Amino acid sequence: MSAHQKTADSPFIRACRGESVPHTPVWFMRQAGRSLPEYLKVREGIPMLESCTRPDLITEITLQPVRRHGVDAAIYFSDIVVPLKAIGLDLDIKPGVGPVVADPVRTRADLARLRPLEPGDVSYVTEAVGMLTAELGATPLIGFAGAPFTLASYLIEGGPSRTYEHTKAMMYGEPELWAELVDRLADIAAAFLTVQIEAGASAVQLFDSWAGALAPADYRRYVMAASAKVFDAVAGHGVPRIHYGVGTGELLGLMGEAGADVVGVDWRVPLDEAARRVGPGKALQGNLDPAVLFAPTAVVEAKAQEVLDAAAAAGTGHVFNLGHGVMPSTPPDALTRLVDFVHRATAV
Repeated sequence: MSAHQKTADSPFIRACRGESVPHTPVWFMRQAGRSLPEYLKVREGIPMLESCTRPDLITEITLQPVRRHGVDAAIYFSDIVVPLKAIGLDLDIKPGVGPVVADPVRTRADLARLRPLEPGDVSYVTEAVGMLTAELGATPLIGFAGAPFTLASYLIEGGPSRTYEHTKAMMYGEPELWAELVDRLADIAAAFLTVQIEAGASAVQLFDSWAGALAPADYRRYVMAASAKVFDAVAGHGVPRIHYGVGTGELLGLMGEAGADVVGVDWRVPLDEAARRVGPGKALQGNLDPAVLFAPTAVVEAKAQEVLDAAAAAGTGHVFNLGHGVMPSTPPDALTRLVDFVHRATAV
């Protein structure tokens, strides 16, 4: 039996498809990582990008939150810049900063550095996914990639940005160069997702972390086609496709239109309102504010219940998640208690 067959009846996959579930499934963005002492221990002295190329480490880190919290899905431990590093770009992930690119991509000549991603470039991914699905059994593994706009913004800015001035200058001022850049990045993201699916990932998520910096008209004109290309490229595999960004309340309908089966919602828009914006036929994922986890347990549960009530009012498939990633200083026990609460509160 394939990994996809083993997980087909899991609460997470059923919710993604809008089918009935025994309880609302839960997983957390950034569930594997800095909030867990066992993660910090196993990563000690190992640079981030190196840890993303070691199958033994990837497997252990990916499994840690499944063991500890009892979440309904694992997410493959990696970083959105891994495929860019794999094709030879000079970049690193600096602690406390994020991805930093040595030579930003700003001219047509720079595009030549973005060659297609071949499965052999990321053979460690294939190996790690195989190890993970063998361990996870009926628990689904979510693969992921960075969306073209977000990858482009890192490459053009040379690192994280709050204003995206270089990115938007290219987007508005050199639209043909921009279109070629995001098209190449769409191919790289699609290839990275395909490797994960073919190795056994049961669902995939496209992180357009910074798309919230765009007005809807600009998203439609400059970004949507590239994201749609990624979703179209993996559609034939039949696995649920999740689309997520931060601050994307104004873009939810367009993000669904780009091809997702499940639209991730940050904490700013209630799920019943999100369902109205996204339209019928799509499941929703989200959307508890990550900062709520620092409040007393009774408050966390009350706020989680608000999310569950809004999801019930939305009347669509619902995967419980935070509206953004787990913060590094989040108490791990708060996450474990939250999983337990959601399972109890929604048990059929």
